[in-house]
Amino acid sequence: MKTELSLALIGGGNMANALASGLIGRRCAAGNVHVIDPGEAVRARWDALGTTTAAAPDARLAECRVWFFAVKPQVMAEVVRQCRPWLRPDTLIISIAAGIPGEALARWLGADGQPYARIVRCMPNTPALIACGMTGMAALSGVDESDRALAEELLRAVGEVIWVDDDAAIDAVTAVSGSGPAYVFLFLEALIAAGIEQGLTPEQSRQLALGTFHGATQLAALSPDSPAVLRDRVTSKGGTTAAALAVFQDRGLPDIMREAVDAAARRAGALAREFSA
Repeated sequence: MKTELSLALIGGGNMANALASGLIGRRCAAGNVHVIDPGEAVRARWDALGTTTAAAPDARLAECRVWFFAVKPQVMAEVVRQCRPWLRPDTLIISIAAGIPGEALARWLGADGQPYARIVRCMPNTPALIACGMTGMAALSGVDESDRALAEELLRAVGEVIWVDDDAAIDAVTAVSGSGPAYVFLFLEALIAAGIEQGLTPEQSRQLALGTFHGATQLAALSPDSPAVLRDRVTSKGGTTAAALAVFQDRGLPDIMREAVDAAARRAGALAREFSA
């Protein structure tokens, strides 16, 4: 194990659990993880893992090199302000709270009109729960190269990461990958139902749909060719795939996808304005 890291998880829910499962024993000892959560049952689960816990922010925070904020956006401002007394100049803040701009976090953590800019804002998605997540990350001006490297290392514990430039780009990340699993699940739901209508059993249709989706995404990830090229290769003129794709095109699937992603991005921006007021 590398030099052990002291880590605070402010919010002990599913995403915090996913992070801890990838980090404890690899990057930090359980005893070096401090979890803050008001839920007694939540704290009991963390206590069983060997972490320290508290119902509210406490002085133990001052000993933690990295603070992960993983609370609901509605309570984020108050929780951040409760934590601020124990903030040190070298504390790296990593926020995985949806809808909270980095500028708002910097303002809430700062004092005397001086924003605290050692902050990385992240947008993971739910496959992080099985270490297959996709996380977009944006760093504020106070984050140096060593902080960036550390933040990236920590988020890689739950999947892949990409860096983007700012909060606007995080809104786009939210629309594509943050909300994206729901788009995939909707497509799978529809494909499974269509298979059943064609006479397959529910289990047969589910297995075929999931296996096909997994294989196709793996092929797309490993191939040097674009998805458009890969699609053309399995589409014979006048064949079954062409007949199906023609329906998608006629019903405007590409336009529907663009509109859906745009709606999600606009909503992300609206929520950011609401929660950071």
